[in-house]
Amino acid sequence: MNYRTLGKTNYKVSEVSLGTWQLGSKWGDPFDETDAMQTLEEAYQAGVNFFDTADGYQNGNSEKAIGKFLAAHPERQIYVSTKCGRGIEPHSISNYSKANIEQFVDHSLKNLQTDSLDLILLHCPPTDVYYKKEVFDTLDALKAAGKIKHYGVSVERIEEAIKALDYDVSAVEIIFNIFRQKPADLFFKLAKQHNVGTIIRVPLASGLLTGKYTLETKFGKNDHRNFNRDGKAFDKGETFAGVDYATGVKAANELKKQLGTDNLAQTALRWILMFDEVSTIIPGASNANQIASNTGAADLPALTPEQMKIAQNIYQKYFEPVVKYRW
Repeated sequence: MNYRTLGKTNYKVSEVSLGTWQLGSKWGDPFDETDAMQTLEEAYQAGVNFFDTADGYQNGNSEKAIGKFLAAHPERQIYVSTKCGRGIEPHSISNYSKANIEQFVDHSLKNLQTDSLDLILLHCPPTDVYYKKEVFDTLDALKAAGKIKHYGVSVERIEEAIKALDYDVSAVEIIFNIFRQKPADLFFKLAKQHNVGTIIRVPLASGLLTGKYTLETKFGKNDHRNFNRDGKAFDKGETFAGVDYATGVKAANELKKQLGTDNLAQTALRWILMFDEVSTIIPGASNANQIASNTGAADLPALTPEQMKIAQNIYQKYFEPVVKYRW
């Protein structure tokens, strides 16, 4: 495993880390603590020292499992980024109040069994929140009080990521993959100038970039890849990176053929690591094979200029006209 510096945190984090949305389950399945602990241990043994979670993942069980894991291994240097706010009902700017944010932090501190959070991110808040300075003043106060070491944002749109740089954010979590290349146009450069780390989410477009899905693939009733393709439950960009499923399947097959690989997932992750501004990637995993595949991407040789051009051409052919101007 290789390690990169996460912006002004100065944390040396694994360049391929672990996203824990589906920790202890597959999407939509019941939470299983034994599976969660095994997944965390396997990730750690593969060199992963950065876990990304959220207060709402698995109804809080993702945070609790990580807290239990860390408590059992106090000698290990593992960094945790958690997120807050997504569970507010209604999910509106008025609910990003000082009292609510303080409550979110206290709740995550309890779940993670710690007295100070390594990093907390606002979890894809409404765009207007980025123009509400009081929200970031509250985070500054919590940092001064020692409850959080660093803070940042998880975003849906590039404009949100850029606006966040007006504040003392240490990291921005953003969607970036072969099907969603816009962050590389400008945002990465600005993040580097501000010494802000970049955490890459949805790196495999919810599995499309594994190259294993077909038009006949079925997803479970409670799997967001089944019910949120058109953004009925939350932002469409969270599911298949917002791209049309059928087009995504076609593009992934074409990409796999042109790149001449049977392991598109590793190649797609290695493509992301070609960008120096990327601090870490947080693919999810629900078994040992997925962890081995994900972390193995860090050991692949650099992609050639020809391979990078193939990825660019696929993006421009199928997705740029659709996704670039939405997110």
